[in-house]
Amino acid sequence: MEVQVPSRQLLIDGEWREPVLKKRIPIINPATEQIIGDIPAATAEDVELAVAAARRALSRNKGKDWASASGAVRAKYLRAIAAKITERKSELAKLEAIDCGKPLDEAAWDIDDVAGCFEYYADLADGLDAKQKAPVSLPMETFKSYVLKEPIGVVGLITPWNYPLLMAAWKVAPALAAGCAAILKPSELASITCLELAEVCREVGLPSGVLNILTGLGPEAGAPLAAHPNVDKIAFTGSTATGSKVMTAAAQMVKPVSLELGGKSPIIVFEDVDLDKTSEWTAFGCFWTNGQICSATSRLILHESIAKEFLDRLVKWTKNIKISDPLEEGCRLGPIVSEGQYEKVLKFISTAKSEGATILCGGVRPEHLKKGFFVEPTIITDVTTSVQIWREEVFGPVLCVKTFSTEEEALELANDTHYGLGAAVVSNDLERCDRVSKALQAGVVWINCSQPCFCQAPWGGNKRSGFGRELGEWGLDNYLSVKQVTQYVSNEPWGWYVSPPKL
Repeated sequence: MEVQVPSRQLLIDGEWREPVLKKRIPIINPATEQIIGDIPAATAEDVELAVAAARRALSRNKGKDWASASGAVRAKYLRAIAAKITERKSELAKLEAIDCGKPLDEAAWDIDDVAGCFEYYADLADGLDAKQKAPVSLPMETFKSYVLKEPIGVVGLITPWNYPLLMAAWKVAPALAAGCAAILKPSELASITCLELAEVCREVGLPSGVLNILTGLGPEAGAPLAAHPNVDKIAFTGSTATGSKVMTAAAQMVKPVSLELGGKSPIIVFEDVDLDKTSEWTAFGCFWTNGQICSATSRLILHESIAKEFLDRLVKWTKNIKISDPLEEGCRLGPIVSEGQYEKVLKFISTAKSEGATILCGGVRPEHLKKGFFVEPTIITDVTTSVQIWREEVFGPVLCVKTFSTEEEALELANDTHYGLGAAVVSNDLERCDRVSKALQAGVVWINCSQPCFCQAPWGGNKRSGFGRELGEWGLDNYLSVKQVTQYVSNEPWGWYVSPPKL
């Protein structure tokens, strides 16, 4: 299945623009280790041009073209983007698979979600006008007050490589729905489909400068975007370390940020579960997206009374996962995204061994795959709460296991982490699930499943997993500024000061 990678430039002010310094970055297919194309490498000079274009887009025709246009006008463009994405689903899914290594079936599911996300925010944009001038109830009849919601301005959107087009949609769709102008900076490890989004925006006639797309390295393009004085907000998804740098840069200008960062999420499995159903959800929760997911439930906290039997079943499910080139039919686990990430995952596994843990299965390159950054899905037992594999995010298909005897002990293990993005609990006792859900320190909790995500529901974490919420109405609010307008409606003078004598 030969897939041609289009050669693209940067999208600035509605036009394809060669980077000022004319640099490009090779694209490596992680399944074959072959160079399959290249992407433009933006630098601070290109960021300047893109930010200027975005500011012009906001002020054009006194804002009537975009920022202060009716929500229905913006909704029309979002629906047109969704329709084009759907039309090109097959091609986009293949490009996603060869770029970041995710199985083709999964990539196709992502593209459906991308279109759904643009549709959803088109609906919310449609409803924005009706929510303007929402009245505020006041205790004094001499005043009336209402609220306006206005676009926050020019926003910088920095996105990761594990869901290249979907994570872009999570930010671009609500930002445009709100009336912002945006600069999207995708990860240099997987940018192909974001450049195709640029082509889609050109095809649907999105007003120039409303969305600018700059591919390139983080220090060369992402950093100047985060620090730019004419960018009004930064939304970032990525590692906690980089998120901290983004926050530091934004703090110099007291610029708002929303951060969706790393995780080391727990899945608590009680003794009353169906072993097969729960084994599949446990595997899915950690090995989906080749294990490269910020919310991966990569810490299995397992009731001691079923530990041996459950792990036997889980190993059987894990060994049955088809590992192959992502384009091969039935693939359920592809390669790690890059050589650097691949080596990092293997180092985590070797460190776990050296710290006394047991590799129950996986942890090595699959024998049948001589090329590509493949790692067998890995289950690690005999870990203590102080070892690296239990505490740090691996971002690969690696699950570590500890047992518990009481609910209190399970919750203590689950919450003993710097992170707080996702958490799961599996039990047939729904009262217990409800109790545990309330006690888990995470922004997203799953009951009797792991990883389902819907654009209608809020997404985000606590602690070092970041702050702010994406998706749902919360995702739109990220890009809106709230303005209070209060009017004095009485005919009587205010009467605070003594009136001076009249002439």
